[in-house]
Amino acid sequence: MAFEPPQRLVRALGETAPEGDAWLEQLPEAAGRAVALRELTVERVQVPGGRSSLVLLVRRTDGTPAVLKLAPPRARPEAERTALAHWGGRGAVQLLEADPGQGALLLERLHPDVSVRSLPEAKALLEAAGTLRRLWVEPPEDFVFETVAARTGRQAEAMRASAERDPEVAPLVAEALGAREALVADAPEARLLHGTFRQSKVLAGERMPWLAVGPDPVVGECAFDLARLVRDRVEDLIASPSGAATTRRRVKRLAESLDVDQDRLRGWTLFRAVESGVRARRVGRVRDAELLLEFAGWL
Repeated sequence: MAFEPPQRLVRALGETAPEGDAWLEQLPEAAGRAVALRELTVERVQVPGGRSSLVLLVRRTDGTPAVLKLAPPRARPEAERTALAHWGGRGAVQLLEADPGQGALLLERLHPDVSVRSLPEAKALLEAAGTLRRLWVEPPEDFVFETVAARTGRQAEAMRASAERDPEVAPLVAEALGAREALVADAPEARLLHGTFRQSKVLAGERMPWLAVGPDPVVGECAFDLARLVRDRVEDLIASPSGAATTRRRVKRLAESLDVDQDRLRGWTLFRAVESGVRARRVGRVRDAELLLEFAGWL
């Protein structure tokens, strides 16, 4: 069977690939080796799939359905492995294979085409928030995960460089960087966070109704993790005449439901929206950038 990466993955990784990176070109062969090593039967490649990994729906030798996920080193698959092992299936997909494997993860099979985005918006936010709460645990001792301060520090440097080249975004960038500086200077108790949580990262399962997938784990305050959820379905928010008011209500509701400081949630939502918008603008995704920066302006 051919293991050609979906075009969505090719486009996304193409935006961030360092010069000379050959991971995509080598992926079909690497996938074949990973399948053969585990004696898996491949059913199909998940399409459109994610933006940072190839996902294969497989069966193990005993017929158990599973997922084989292959990701490049820059997607930090070993950090994902460590986080999933620490969560142990509580709120997140179960890791089926404990041994490191060259960027390959063997995971519990969920329903890959059914996320909480299939629910009405209010119900989707409720279920997603409940799932996220279960993931906020003490990080393992001597953790090797990146911290929120370190990750956003790298992002802040890229944002400053973009603002210097693109004065149009400079005011929002300055506001977002100011918010980040205040937030990291007075951060509350740190937890292990999903890192890239949103509705599409919560899939239907068998042992639990909803489970999180695809973490890019980080250690820091819970408001950082919740911030990405605030802007879910941003296209609908922008298209609505009451989008700005809805966004502010969403910040308040999510903060109260998960015992997160509302001002800190607003600050991280601003930073993450501006960072994503500036990055989208930098790589030529003009429409995405417009939506995100308009959303950020409401905060």
